[in-house]
Amino acid sequence: MIMQRAFRVEDARMMLHIIVSGVVQGVGYRQWLRERALAAGVTGWVRNRSDGMVEALLCGAPETVENLVAEARKGPRGAVVADIERREASASAAALANGDFTIARSI
Repeated sequence: MIMQRAFRVEDARMMLHIIVSGVVQGVGYRQWLRERALAAGVTGWVRNRSDGMVEALLCGAPETVENLVAEARKGPRGAVVADIERREASASAAALANGDFTIARSI
C-alpha cells in the first residue's frame, strides 16, 4: 500500500532574496532582522554589502515571509528604508542558508 501525504498550505515554502536600500548600515539592521526572523520561524541569512545596502535570504511559509518583508520596510529605530528590491532566491543565495537565520560575512 502506497501512502501519500496530503499537501497542506503550511507545507509551502517561499525563498525570497531581498536587497534593502536607504540608511540601513550602522543602525543594527542585521541583528534586528535576525531577531525578527528567528521569532517568526524564518530561516536564511542577512549581510551588509559594500554599496551600503543590506541583503537577505528569507525562507519560510509565504505569509510569514511576506509579514517579515513588511516589517523590514520599517526597520529598527534609526533606519530609514528607501526601498526593498525582491526576487526569487537563486541557488547560490540559497546555498548560504543552513537551517537557521545567520548574520553572514559582509561582501
